[in-house]
Parts: sequence; structure tokens; C-alpha cells
Amino acid sequence: MVDAFILPIRAVRPATLFGEGQVERIGVACNQSDAELVIVDGSLSAIQQRNLEEKLKRKVIDRTGLILEIFGERAATAEGRLQVELAHLDYQAGRLVRSWTHLERQRGGFGFLGGPGETQIEADRRQIRGRMARLRKELEQVRRTRGLHRNRRQRAPWPVIALVGYTNAGKSTLFNRLTGADVMAEDLLFATLDPTMRAIRLSGVEKAILSDTVGFISELPTQLVAAFRATLEEVTAADVIVHVRDVSNPATADQKAEVEQILADLDVIGEGGSKIPIVEAWNKWDLLTAEEQAMRRDLIAARIAEVPVVPISALTGAGVDALLEQLGQMLTGGAQMLEFTIPLSDGQRIAWLHAHGDILEEAEAETAGGDPALRIKVRLTQRELGRFTAL
Repeated sequence: MVDAFILPIRAVRPATLFGEGQVERIGVACNQSDAELVIVDGSLSAIQQRNLEEKLKRKVIDRTGLILEIFGERAATAEGRLQVELAHLDYQAGRLVRSWTHLERQRGGFGFLGGPGETQIEADRRQIRGRMARLRKELEQVRRTRGLHRNRRQRAPWPVIALVGYTNAGKSTLFNRLTGADVMAEDLLFATLDPTMRAIRLSGVEKAILSDTVGFISELPTQLVAAFRATLEEVTAADVIVHVRDVSNPATADQKAEVEQILADLDVIGEGGSKIPIVEAWNKWDLLTAEEQAMRRDLIAARIAEVPVVPISALTGAGVDALLEQLGQMLTGGAQMLEFTIPLSDGQRIAWLHAHGDILEEAEAETAGGDPALRIKVRLTQRELGRFTAL
């Protein structure tokens, strides 16, 4: 990037978004720095994009276009590429306006009477719609597959912990620190597009599944929200959510608000608060000065946050043990002792309790009808109790 500046817009110009003087200023800045690309941190209509390119004699893209370009470079798996292509086609469909002469040409009609046929733009739109329909069908299959995997995990005795946070907050670095994995973790926007899962051990929990997710960003384009719905749904099935925050970033409060808004869109957060327990990992603690650390410790001690807060450095490992301890307490806390009398013929429910609960006592018993049964005293969390009653 050779230059960046803010232009106040008093009145939006339908043709160019900016006023004539502002467009001239952008052009002068481009000529002085030999810039080849102009990025507008906002949304441009197709007409505005075309007119700016004509006036500036350079390629112009808006915020959505830039994010799509980054996503296109980062997508590593077949699913990621499907999601990015669908979002890109959805975006391009709105760019097909009667702005280029080749789109205005008509193709011949069929039949004895001929007829006007279809214009090139109509043909292009038809092809895009067809391709989008095929991609949606493939992604729906991915979504169903993910649903089956989630159901299988829920039947297994292992809780799921999802890492969420603003892009570049350090989720993948923390994921690698906790699991010993080698997920791409760099100082890049959207370094992670495809969710990755690994097993970890916690205090009081024999095994848990940790899930790394795509980073969130403010004003996430609707095309991307729709395309990555299958990926984001992994968060909704978690037992605990770790919200990784970059507290060294001056905009950390705004980033938190953006993440919580997306969680609300996913129906994870409602009017009564979060439906899934959340812990905030205040990452990049080592980048703060001693004064900044002291000030934030005072905030944590004052319990200004509605959720538990753990200061960490995913890079150095500082505070990570405390985070693991907190997660263990959240997964095992709130458990209550319950007693069930289950017929011996109901092996599925007996096996489920052994797999998911902390069995305290077992004894032979009989049902009200006199059938042999097993009386089980077990400790279950509220979430596990809900799963058991749903069997």
C-alpha cells in the first residue's frame, strides 16, 4: 500500500460515490505514487465502480471485492473453494450491468420466426445462476455432512470448544499452542478459512475437541455470511466458546462488538445473554506495557465483563494453563447428582450415562413393572442432562 486517506462524503453521488474534486484528488494521489489499484473501504455499486475506473484509469475494487480476493487466496480445501466461489459469483451477478458493449450484443433466437434471442448479459447471468445453483447443492451436501459429524460428536463423550474472534486475533496461534498442531498461523487477514479440529486434555475432562474457525470482520459481506454458514454453524454446536481478543489492538472493543453481533446472527447470543458459555481470552497480553496490563487487571478484578476473562499470550504460552483450568471448570461446573432407574434392556441409555456422566454408584433394581433394571447415581451437567432426556 502506497497511500491511504479518508474522504468525508457530504452527499453520495450515484455515479461515482465521491464528488468531482475528491475523484480528482484520488487521481492525483495515484499518479504521484504510481498506484495501480484503488480500494474503497465501503460498498460500490457496479455503475460507481465502472465510472471510477474510467475516470482514474485504474482498477477499482470495494471492501467486498477485496475480502473476496483475500478469501480466494486463503481457501485451501475443496469446501473452502466452493464457499469462496459461491460468494464471488453472488457478488459478480450484481456487477453485470449494461456497461460494456460486449454484454449488449444479442444472440440469435430459435425457431422459424426467429425472434430477438437473448442478450449477452442475459446469457452471462443465466450461466452464473446455473453455476450458483450447483454450488449451493454441493454446499448443502457439505452442510448435511457437517450435521452428521456434529450429531456423531454429540453422541460421543467429548465436549466441543470453539475458538472465535476477529480476524488476526491469534486464534490459530492459540489452537497450535493448545493442540501441538501446525495450522497456518500468520499475521494475515483470514489466514484460517476452513475449520480444523483436534483433541486436547483438560482438568477433569479426559478429552475435549477444540475447533478453530474463520475469523470475523466488521461489515462482513452478506454473500460471505451465506456462503460460510455451514462453517460458522460449527460454533452453534459447541459446549464452550473461547472468544479470542487482541487486546493490543486499539479497536479491540469495536472488534468485540462485531464478533458478538455475528454470534447474535447465529442465534448463539439472545436477549437473555449467550446460550453457550463464553470465556474471553485476552490475547497478545505480552504486547501491552506494564501500565496497560495493570489497568486491564483492574478491569478484570472489577468484573466489568459478563463472562470470565483470562489474559494470555498464545505466542509465548503465558496464561494458557490458566485458560485450560478455566475451560475445565466451565465444562465440569454446574454438574448435579441425579439418580435414574433404567431397565437392563435399555442398553443405549445405560451406555450413554457411562460415556458422558460421572458414575457415582450403581445397584441392581427393578422397574415399576418388576423388570430387572439398574439404579444409577450419576453427576451430569445441565447440557448433558438435556442430551440424555432427548434420547
